[in-house]
Amino acid sequence: MAVYSGARPRSAFVPQRSRVAEAPTLPRRRVRGAVRARRRSNRLPLLLGAIVVAFVLAFFSLAQTVRVSATGYDLERLAAQRDALLVQKQELLTDLNRLSQEPAVRKLAIDAGLTQLRPPTVVGGH
Repeated sequence: MAVYSGARPRSAFVPQRSRVAEAPTLPRRRVRGAVRARRRSNRLPLLLGAIVVAFVLAFFSLAQTVRVSATGYDLERLAAQRDALLVQKQELLTDLNRLSQEPAVRKLAIDAGLTQLRPPTVVGGH
């Protein structure tokens, strides 16, 4: 057992008194070193960071808006092209139906320099 100078044995029957004074009713206010030295913290980097983040978010929003409008433009262009192809298909079907009939075939043959066949000649045989 080690004995220290100034140490006293504790009594089990008598409650011990604390040698430390009771805490004050109002707690002490801790003051930061920068405030004590009357220096303020520099908020410029925080402000610049917030501005950069706002511009990056605005840029991404603008890029998405441009992408959506370009997609809409492509859809309109493709729809117009589809309509033109449907009109061309209908014209080709009409021409095909018209040209597949006998008078149209005869006219195209004559225009190409062909003539109608003469009636068949029967060679006398017995």
